[in-house]
Amino acid sequence: MIIHPSEMRVEFKEKMRGGEGTISITHLVEPERLKNARLLAILSIKPTYSIGLHQHNGETEYFIILKGAGTVVDNGVRKEIETGDVLITGNGESHSITNTGSSDLELMSIIITY
Repeated sequence: MIIHPSEMRVEFKEKMRGGEGTISITHLVEPERLKNARLLAILSIKPTYSIGLHQHNGETEYFIILKGAGTVVDNGVRKEIETGDVLITGNGESHSITNTGSSDLELMSIIITY
């Protein structure tokens, strides 16, 4: 199966998880087609926008930073991230992310379920 970019659904979430601004989510694969996962998407976060602090239960989320820079709160610890970094948030852990750069922050998000 091949899914072309023109077939991918784009969703916009306002104040995602209590964050600021509108986040663009391009679903690479629709959730019902995923196996042992609930999300495989590219997220785009404009400067100063954010995804609020939230916890993952029964799943692990991977953020692969494709472009840009920002700040994450990783289990209560503030850390800087940039292109090429990977953030792993495991079962029972929490995170948030803010675009602190001057251009869009793009990341791939993969949420694996148990």
